[in-house]
Amino acid sequence: QVQLVESGGGLVQAGGSLRLSCAASGRTFSSYAVGWFRQAPGKEREFVAAINWSGGNTYYADSVKGRFTISRDNAKNTVYLQMNSLKPEDTAVYYCAARYTLATVTRDYEVDYWGQGTQVTVSS
Repeated sequence: QVQLVESGGGLVQAGGSLRLSCAASGRTFSSYAVGWFRQAPGKEREFVAAINWSGGNTYYADSVKGRFTISRDNAKNTVYLQMNSLKPEDTAVYYCAARYTLATVTRDYEVDYWGQGTQVTVSS
């Protein structure tokens, strides 16, 4: 069992930055791939970024490449999403997700555990 708790969301102006954190419980967190997904009002949840168990492989949606960076610290059981050059279209609830795999997690149907979400609002 893994519990995920996101933090770091908030209100920021366009062009600004935020860093989201996903803190996980469980001693085997380093065996999980972790992804960030987001859901804007009236839209389906979409993939944002993912990182494999070791942090050696990362994946990004085209819409955030070059602006967002995912990283993890397995000693702290935490995954981060650094978001720079934020745009109003980045406004959404951001969810952390974990999958017990040596591969990755980029599809919501692959997810084993979800966090509760954190709101990110980017004003123009």
